[in-house]
Amino acid sequence: MTPFELTRFLSASALFCGLTDAELACVMPACAFKKLSRGEMVFCIGDPCESFHIVVSGQVKLFMTSPLGHEKVIEIFSAGQSFAEAIMFLDKPYIFNAQALNNVVLLEVSKQGVFAEIARDPKFAMHMLGGVSRRLATLIQDVEGYALKNGLQRLVAFLLRDVDLSSPDASNCLTVNLPASKGTVASRLSLTPEYFSRVLHDLADKQLIELDGRDIRIPDVRKLVAFGSESV
Repeated sequence: MTPFELTRFLSASALFCGLTDAELACVMPACAFKKLSRGEMVFCIGDPCESFHIVVSGQVKLFMTSPLGHEKVIEIFSAGQSFAEAIMFLDKPYIFNAQALNNVVLLEVSKQGVFAEIARDPKFAMHMLGGVSRRLATLIQDVEGYALKNGLQRLVAFLLRDVDLSSPDASNCLTVNLPASKGTVASRLSLTPEYFSRVLHDLADKQLIELDGRDIRIPDVRKLVAFGSESV
């Protein structure tokens, strides 16, 4: 990336979107690119956290493994999304694993560089707090979804996660590409792979979605929303 492209990319991330161009320029020396192949670990539980990460391309999953070897996917991150910021600020080792789901390019922002800029300019920290607050709001929504929504409703919400339902265009058809395998997405939603597949096929039988590998076509978004609302 050129300096201009890097500044624009950083400003689009949740953590840095509140920063001025001058503040972003101060962050740039703390940034480094890292390429990983599919299946490579970004980090493992217990590794020291010396940076946080922004996905430039590809997908990364955060996950934990139970003592019995069962994997629980915490989140799947795609281009423009960042992760591990909170761990960096806590000054603790990573408490989860991160793995490349495909060929990935990451932008790593060093803890040392961020902390140095916070010490130099306290306003920098205030601007970053907005991004941390937005991440917290997303986590609260996830907890709410697990506690108050059934499996079908969680799946519908995931498929429509990027849709503004208040928009007049929300009734239009939509094609959603699953960011990972169905098993990985099922784990992210705290569903078994079998239940996840069954719900997808039930929705397809009702002509609410059309399945084509990882592509899911939704002919009418509002009909899908209405069906999910009725399935309490």
